[in-house]
Amino acid sequence: MTLETMSAARPPSTAKVVRGLGAVVGRAALTGLITLVIVLVAWQGLILLLGVSPFIAKGPLDVWNWLFTVPNAAVNRATILTNLTVTLGDAFLGFVAGLVVALVLAIAFTLSRGIESALMPIALLLRSVPLVALVPVISLITGRGPSLVVVMGAIVVLFPALVNIAFGLRSSSPQINDVIAVYGGNAFTALRKVALPSSLPSFFAAVKISIPGAITGALLAEWLSTGQGLGHGIVIAVAQVKNYEVWASVVAITLVSIVLYGVAQLVENLVLRRMGMESSTGA
Repeated sequence: MTLETMSAARPPSTAKVVRGLGAVVGRAALTGLITLVIVLVAWQGLILLLGVSPFIAKGPLDVWNWLFTVPNAAVNRATILTNLTVTLGDAFLGFVAGLVVALVLAIAFTLSRGIESALMPIALLLRSVPLVALVPVISLITGRGPSLVVVMGAIVVLFPALVNIAFGLRSSSPQINDVIAVYGGNAFTALRKVALPSSLPSFFAAVKISIPGAITGALLAEWLSTGQGLGHGIVIAVAQVKNYEVWASVVAITLVSIVLYGVAQLVENLVLRRMGMESSTGA
């Protein structure tokens, strides 16, 4: 076999990476487009089907005109964007806090059943108490500033992320753990070498679940306590019968949630492809 034949039979690895990246990005973009179309059709269809008054219900075209074509469209967009920026900042703080705490607790639970027995009931208690009931108590402890938003977001994110990550850490191969033990490795070695890499699909599942959860926590904290962001803006708009602003706010946060979820899905696909774990994300 000549050198030219060998080169033709073995494409450069860079070309493979580019093609794989393009395929993943293309699938993500197509999925996002299909989701957007379904949401728009369902939105307009439900308004027509339920026969809601046009004064209350605003369709996709109504919201588009309010944001882009009416004389005050620039002011309308600025109002929504300002509130949205605050809400996304609040959601990011809660998301990071909740996910970090969930990861630390999941690792501790994997290493020690005693820690799990002591702390899991607390996580279950936080999950079972209605968030509306927790906000006044938390605000008395933390005040009405960023600390409240962080705690609220972390509570919403914590339990589902903890369950997913802990499940992933415990799903590693017992045979590989036995091999590590035979060669003198301890529990930390097995965690670092086996459990953490094998838990990546569960970790990304926790991330995708946590994104809408963190946004929900931020909106709730803004609505009930902080007086900022989209959560507060929607409440004020409803009280003042600014129905266009209400619908535009809901559309903005929904679109951002879909986009962020899609970005998390894209990163998951890229990372798992790089790790050779594509088959783990088939579901």
